[in-house]
Amino acid sequence: MEHAVLGWPDEGPTLRLDHREYAYAGKFVTAATGKAAVLAEDAPVDQPSAREGYARGLLAVCSFNEDRTDPDTAWIRYVTTRRDRRGEGLGARLAAFTADRLRDRGYERVRIAVNNPYAYHALSKAGFGFTGRETGLAELVLEHPSDRGRYDEGLAVYAARDLTPEEAAFVEAKRAAGPPPVLPSG
Repeated sequence: MEHAVLGWPDEGPTLRLDHREYAYAGKFVTAATGKAAVLAEDAPVDQPSAREGYARGLLAVCSFNEDRTDPDTAWIRYVTTRRDRRGEGLGARLAAFTADRLRDRGYERVRIAVNNPYAYHALSKAGFGFTGRETGLAELVLEHPSDRGRYDEGLAVYAARDLTPEEAAFVEAKRAAGPPPVLPSG
């Protein structure tokens, strides 16, 4: 597998993803964000025109852009993994890869806002840590680089919410285990 930046925000990259295969598929059509991806080894990336069909050869994709008010901060906006490849750590590795590329471009901080404990845990594996802040949409703001010292604090925020039984069990198991090791970025 190869990780690649498919385009920076000023280049206006777009991706047409199949909504049956990727969550947030419609968010990647916009040209206002950069795109990075995990590429399949066995298939070249194919981005046909909108009339021809969906992009192929992508295992995971993320979008990113500069913060509107802080030129030293970039945001990863969406991370999605192809349904048949979820649970392999591809999204976490892609987020770490993207954070590294953004830092190479001069950003001091890379942030992402997450709305569920599964994404929170995955992004912790990518080296992101809870900032203690939440957005107005009940999302926890994570930042890279981080010492991840507030891992349990973020999980406690989720534990206090109305969770499904599966989510509650996940949060309690992760709180008992402590922060996960950071995965290599690819």
